[in-house]
Amino acid sequence: MSSPGSRLRAAWSARPIMIPGAFNALTAKIAERLGFEAVYLSGGALSAGWAGLPDIGLLSATEFAEQAAVLARATSLPLLCDADTGFGEPVNVERTVRLYEEAGAAGLHLEDQVLPKRCGHLSGKALVDTSTMVAKVRAAVSARRDADFVIVARTDARSVEGFEAAVIRARAYLAAGADMIFPEALESREEFARFAQALRCPLLANMTEFGRSPLLTLDDLAAIGYRAVLYPLTAFRSAMNAAELTLKALREHGTQRGVLDAMQSRAALYDLLGYTEWEARDRGYFSSSGIADSRES
Repeated sequence: MSSPGSRLRAAWSARPIMIPGAFNALTAKIAERLGFEAVYLSGGALSAGWAGLPDIGLLSATEFAEQAAVLARATSLPLLCDADTGFGEPVNVERTVRLYEEAGAAGLHLEDQVLPKRCGHLSGKALVDTSTMVAKVRAAVSARRDADFVIVARTDARSVEGFEAAVIRARAYLAAGADMIFPEALESREEFARFAQALRCPLLANMTEFGRSPLLTLDDLAAIGYRAVLYPLTAFRSAMNAAELTLKALREHGTQRGVLDAMQSRAALYDLLGYTEWEARDRGYFSSSGIADSRES
């Protein structure tokens, strides 16, 4: 059986792919049913949605890995994970890679910010020196047990040191063994194109909403050289807005009757969960012929 990392590599090698953020296991199942080829665990979504915290490096590597395992168990899609700054020095990065591999992830991305980190599209970021990030990439590559586990190096240099510095840093990270480069917060289609021309390697674009980057289409990014595109908070933002509107309606009207049409039905939820198959298997264990009965039902 192929590993998660090899499946992720095969997916982007066949065609440029969209990787939506899955802020819980059910979202990952929806993404799989709709035909996406990979899913993403966003640190921003995990911090906000799971812990109610800002995305400034407050969660630990083990908390990330535990949630990665939940998503990996819920779907057969390869899972790419945010790993922030690696949760420490290069030796910490070693442990992070092993935790994520054991959780069933296909790969992770490391960024070159210092702690406390900031959202990549906000001001106030600071970077480690290039040699420190190079050491982290080397540690990540050395620590993986599966050679296909994907190591993505993200650089936030565009917003701190400028475009050319981002290119120089990315080349150093690629030389250190990164499999893919993730230039964060580029500010125009032209910059995305120039970066792709400067780095002849697999590239990951981030199409997060309300940030510094224009929201380019998958076809547009593919045409200029990107193999994968992240949508880290797209479903999360929609779900949170819907939740707020629903709770407002409930509070104001004293009933949810007016928003039923906007809800996922019980039947749709049970279908997504495979509820009847679980029941059938459970019944089969009590029959004289065991599980075979449930497979035939």
